[in-house]
Amino acid sequence: MKPTGGRPSGRRFIAVVGHESLLERDEGAASTLRGLGADVRALDLWEDPSDLFHDDEDSGERARAVVIEALDRPDLAPPVLRQLRKEPRLAGVGALLAIHEPHVARIDPAAGFDDFVLVPYVPSELYARIRQLEWKRSEFANEERLKIGDLVIDRSAREVRAEGKPVTLTAKEYALLVFLCENRGRVKSRDQLLARVWGASYEGGPRTVDIHVRRLRAKLGAAFALETLRGAGYKLPAVDEAEG
Repeated sequence: MKPTGGRPSGRRFIAVVGHESLLERDEGAASTLRGLGADVRALDLWEDPSDLFHDDEDSGERARAVVIEALDRPDLAPPVLRQLRKEPRLAGVGALLAIHEPHVARIDPAAGFDDFVLVPYVPSELYARIRQLEWKRSEFANEERLKIGDLVIDRSAREVRAEGKPVTLTAKEYALLVFLCENRGRVKSRDQLLARVWGASYEGGPRTVDIHVRRLRAKLGAAFALETLRGAGYKLPAVDEAEG
């Protein structure tokens, strides 16, 4: 089954994946979202995920979110999601599991879904959950705020939130975090971090950096996916590295 729906404005669409015979029912996610004005492409559970895209990989087409309609078969959802994630253009897209209420207890928390929604749908709730997935996965940087996934830095207020919760950082922890985020995808040695955050006149050794990194990891948790590169330093993965 080829995905339904024309070329969306802005090349951004919501993907709905489910059994072919159920995808286009009036009360389904595809019809519900189209009724709200969203651009939707629907795909059978076991079709090639690349069929969701009309153009080549460099065209800029992008899925806003993926909705997998498992309904009464939540056991099918994890392998379907794993297959979708093999498509590079879907690797970092938020995934929403649609399921009937009696089967909620069967959801595997390790399956990789960002959220779930109950069927029958409440249209406003379905769309709100998709918008929430977009925000959670989004990244941007400007003079006032810097956002990387679940990590948000308010530069003007010098405030940090991880997974929506405020986090209190010391001045040096904050400076180290901002510098690492601003240099995402680049390896920074301990000496470089010392010079940038503590200044050239600082007399302490590289262990100072390790201590502050350990504190940041403890305070920020999974929102701070910093890599330690033995003998080289630290790196916050770039978008394509984090999603691969």
